[in-house]
Amino acid sequence: MSSIKQFQVTFDCAEPERVARFWCEVLGYVVPPPPEGFATWGDFDRSLPVERQGAAFACSDPSGVGPRLFFQRVTEGKVVKNRLHLDVRVGTGLVGEERLATLEAECARLVALGAIRVRVLLADDHNESCIVMQDIEGNEFCLD
Repeated sequence: MSSIKQFQVTFDCAEPERVARFWCEVLGYVVPPPPEGFATWGDFDRSLPVERQGAAFACSDPSGVGPRLFFQRVTEGKVVKNRLHLDVRVGTGLVGEERLATLEAECARLVALGAIRVRVLLADDHNESCIVMQDIEGNEFCLD
């Protein structure tokens, strides 16, 4: 039996390219080159049937280590809390005031990109402190 070595995380959203570009900025990901024969993703998109234009977009970790993120357009809006969310690890190895200052600085950067700060969850016996946030379409994620 083979083991799975790669996976992607898929987001349902209203504006795939806009959300993908937000996550590129958050994670330092990049938009891969367009398919062969197309100078830009816009050129590729215009080659699709009208109903499929703008329906999907992706980004990837330039180092090849992290998972590919795929964004697909859906017609329904988000109505409840995510059952799955990303933890964006920015305070790894830091403790106390230094860790909180790092989290706050990254939170401010992401708010400037359009994210929303929701609340701070303080450390307990099982988890470190984190800042719960929402991306530009309301998907929850944590800074920890």
